[in-house]
Order: sequence, then structure tokens, then C-alpha cells
Amino acid sequence: MSFQLIQKVNAEQMKPAVVDAKSGDTVRVHQKIKEGAKERIQIFEGVVIRVDRAKSHTSRITVRKIASGVGVEKSFLLHSPLVEKIEVVRRSKVRRNYLSYLRARSGKSARLKGVSFDRENVNDVTVDEPVTQAPVEEAVELPAEDKKEA
Repeated sequence: MSFQLIQKVNAEQMKPAVVDAKSGDTVRVHQKIKEGAKERIQIFEGVVIRVDRAKSHTSRITVRKIASGVGVEKSFLLHSPLVEKIEVVRRSKVRRNYLSYLRARSGKSARLKGVSFDRENVNDVTVDEPVTQAPVEEAVELPAEDKKEA
């Protein structure tokens, strides 16, 4: 019973659709920033170096960019209400999930080989109806005489 309750709460917290960002993608993350009473959108663009728990409600991506010659990494929870949207700008061919080797590289050695992809199709995450989890049916105990016939 408690496991079903946890699943229900987790399903309610998930966004109906999120962009399928993979390691090696260059993404543009639009994040809400609160400054006092004001609220604005800040864009963080960089390479996804890690994807954690992709199908979970706690799915997270780590994005790395070089700002003023210094490497900056930020982790974003994909289902967080503070993450407004994620756009995939460029997709690259990589052979691993965690691109930690990019931290030690700079300049041309940090380049990734680009792959062509359908940008409009990947970034289009509009959903007509919210995704809901199928109701869990409770087991019904049959009387002893009905079990013999079945």
C-alpha cells in the first residue's frame, strides 16, 4: 500500500513531457531565477556531460560550459518547476554516459563530433493530455468453491 502511495506522489510531481537530452548534447536550459520579489529566466548553454536516472522523477542532467576561461558545471533536475524548458541545440556522437574526460581538456581537444538530427522533432515536447499512471487493480479473493471451477 505504501509503495503505491509513493508511486502516486512521484507521478504527480513529474512533468508531462521533457526533452530527451543525452550525453554529448549541447543544450540550452531556461531556468527561473528569483531575485527578491522579481523573477526572470536565465539561459545556461553547455554540453551535457552526465545523465542520471533518466526515467525517474529525480532525473538530472549535468551541463558544463566554459565561462571566461573557467569551466562551470551545473546540475538540473528535469522535473523541477524551476526548469522552464530545455532545448537541444546540437547532438554529438559519444560512446559513454559520463563525459568526465572533458574536464581535463580545453580548446580543440574538447570538441565532440556532431551528428545530424531533427531539431524540431526533438525539441517539440507538447503533450495534448497529461501522462497519468494506469490505476493499480486490487486483487480480489475468490471464494474456495469458485477456485475449483477456474
